[in-house]
Amino acid sequence: MASAEQTGTSTDRPVHGPGDGDLGGSETRGGDVPHDATAVDDAVVATPGPDGQPPLVLVTGVTGYIGGRLVPQLLSAGYRVRAMARRPERLRDRPWYDDVELVDADANDLEQVRSALRGVDVAYYLIHSLGSGKDFEHLDRYTARTFVTAARDEHVGRVVYLGGLYPEGVALSDHLSSRKEVGDIFLASGVPSVVLKAAVIIGSGSASFEMMRNLTDMLPAMVTPKWVRSWIQPIAVRDVLRYLIGAIKLPEGTNRGFDIGGPDVLTYRDMMQRYAAAAGLRPRVIVPLPVLTPGLASHWTGIVTPVPKNIAKPLIGSLVHDVVCKEDDIKEWVPDPEEGLIGFEQSVRLALTRIRDYEVETTWRSASLRGAPSDPLPTDPDWAGGALYTDDRSTTVDAPAQHLWAVLQGIGGTNGWYSFQLGWWTRGVMDQVFGGPGLRRGRRDPLHLSVGDALDWWRVEAIEPGRLVRLRAEMRLPGLAWLDLSVETGAEAKEAGRLGPGTADDAVVFHQRALFHPQGLPGRLYWIGIVPFHAVVFGGMQRNVAKAAEDAYRSNPDAQALLRDQAAAEGRSTADAA
Repeated sequence: MASAEQTGTSTDRPVHGPGDGDLGGSETRGGDVPHDATAVDDAVVATPGPDGQPPLVLVTGVTGYIGGRLVPQLLSAGYRVRAMARRPERLRDRPWYDDVELVDADANDLEQVRSALRGVDVAYYLIHSLGSGKDFEHLDRYTARTFVTAARDEHVGRVVYLGGLYPEGVALSDHLSSRKEVGDIFLASGVPSVVLKAAVIIGSGSASFEMMRNLTDMLPAMVTPKWVRSWIQPIAVRDVLRYLIGAIKLPEGTNRGFDIGGPDVLTYRDMMQRYAAAAGLRPRVIVPLPVLTPGLASHWTGIVTPVPKNIAKPLIGSLVHDVVCKEDDIKEWVPDPEEGLIGFEQSVRLALTRIRDYEVETTWRSASLRGAPSDPLPTDPDWAGGALYTDDRSTTVDAPAQHLWAVLQGIGGTNGWYSFQLGWWTRGVMDQVFGGPGLRRGRRDPLHLSVGDALDWWRVEAIEPGRLVRLRAEMRLPGLAWLDLSVETGAEAKEAGRLGPGTADDAVVFHQRALFHPQGLPGRLYWIGIVPFHAVVFGGMQRNVAKAAEDAYRSNPDAQALLRDQAAAEGRSTADAA
């Protein structure tokens, strides 16, 4: 891996660099894995500097929706990319992992951000605190000020920020007001800044699109707030990425905001009806009511859609405004592509195609929920101690290890959790009611799990291929919880004391371990209260996962065929739901 010295920078934080792949914008990783170049054309490709090197750009928010998609586009455009994350290990399954520098930094730590920005030409600020609670405005303000202070200290040539489109002369929602304030902080910082302002972004996996898609898919008839009559200028995510890349090439010293939008101006009601047509659904019956407030709307949106209410509420609150571009000056430097900007219907069709073909690169779920547990697993060396409850179970499986692994890889989503489905569903609804993700987040990909994926109310924390899936709970809990699902041999299970001496050494064993670290008395009472259900929930998982692997092996000894069958089943379930 390249060191900071190889890129002309220095850093005090751990940095991971590119491997054997071509750094200078090659469209392949390591010569064989293509980077996504759908937003790249001649207008946005990198121009080498006086030293013959393309600019070095820092991307923040790389575990999120936009940041995770921007990185491969920048690589395809020929830029050198440094990705900043609090937990870079979560990125190791991304196809561009070996083609970027990875720097470990917390955006709220000035010294860490300074180190991450050292030697950077252009920095993308793609951080916001949507869904973080009542203090999100203060948090957005503090993080932005920390970033611009570091950028000024390190003489960064330009900051590019993606903010929200807003009307002038009206009282803004808290969400839009905060996005505007962050943009103003950058523009007043003394660091040349480009603030791109967008309304609703249409793309597979965006929170705005998923909220609209699920509302329209699930409800043939609905009562809505009056904001469905608000005028909106949506923009395809592909065009957003193109403008973000093109912002690098604006004239030196540019310090201003730019409105960006697609070719269509529609009401939210029109957008839902046009989505229904593109998805092959009947026209929806939509009845606006003046008494349905954004707060009330966010509650039922959090139940009907996978977007939790703490994210739905600020999104809905912003829809009370007309958000239409007031100027299109950006086109002077980033002209439209030859085929033009992507219209609403085409952007919906593109998004639905990606969803259908299981090619959703990133989603709003990709970013961790602020406030979700981030402490180390209790068996880690730096665990601080305290009470720890476990439920540990193992059983032999009369099927090859590959088939058991295929079942574990496909767990969750429409495949469910192999035990007491009513109990899981009830717990999911309760979690949604109290602002948690519930079970409606589903899976990003029906075939494979990657570190960092959201999986219903879990987050994939670690994967050892063929061996282990470790999940961290993001549901509302009075404590921290993990679930390990692993494939072992009989010899390993006997050595650990989990199975008796009569177990064959070469037996395939499904090991399942739930861990809970309670917070105070409520956490201890919670664990005591659910212990009686463990035999049903966790015992059922043991039996049914083992049976699923055995049934799959008897019906088809090819483990890869099992994965394809799972994908086909999930595709049919998605089509039925629509």
